[in-house]
Amino acid sequence: MAKSPSPQAATPFDILLDYEERSLAHVAGRPEMIEAPGHWRGVGFRLGQRRLVSSFDEVVEILPLPPVTPVPGAHAWMLGVANVRGSLLPVVDLKQFLEGDRTVVHEGQRCLVVRQSGGNVAVIIDELFGQRTFNDSHRTEMSGENDGRYGHFVGQAYRLADQTWGVFNMSLLTRTPEFRQATA
Repeated sequence: MAKSPSPQAATPFDILLDYEERSLAHVAGRPEMIEAPGHWRGVGFRLGQRRLVSSFDEVVEILPLPPVTPVPGAHAWMLGVANVRGSLLPVVDLKQFLEGDRTVVHEGQRCLVVRQSGGNVAVIIDELFGQRTFNDSHRTEMSGENDGRYGHFVGQAYRLADQTWGVFNMSLLTRTPEFRQATA
């Protein structure tokens, strides 16, 4: 541990450096960073009638829907591109991609920015529920969470407070050839 500089000889930089060293030496660890066995956390959201959750490792950030510029010749589910802090992000209507029904866009609309090779992509969701934490005792049999096209992306489910949450694999979605080929 660094010695505290004497007040007479210390410069403001030395004092700040001492504060930083002492602070870092006593970091207890944030609760959200501690991995507990049997616990799983993710971002909860709704698509149509389905409550889904995706891993924090797959979701880069959550944004209000930015202004979108349409891309000619793209599938209907590919809404266009958006400029987010100087980076162009493709914006996809996830419900339309999976179900064929367009998401009703409203003022408070949110999108999840998801990692994919070659750059991130923003997917529009119907409703955001925020962080959800589950443990092994919450695992349940799936009952409709993986029907239709969802079956390829939802492999397990959790039940919590009378709600079933399908675990949606965003990494698998972004590797799907149909998703990666947005031109009509």
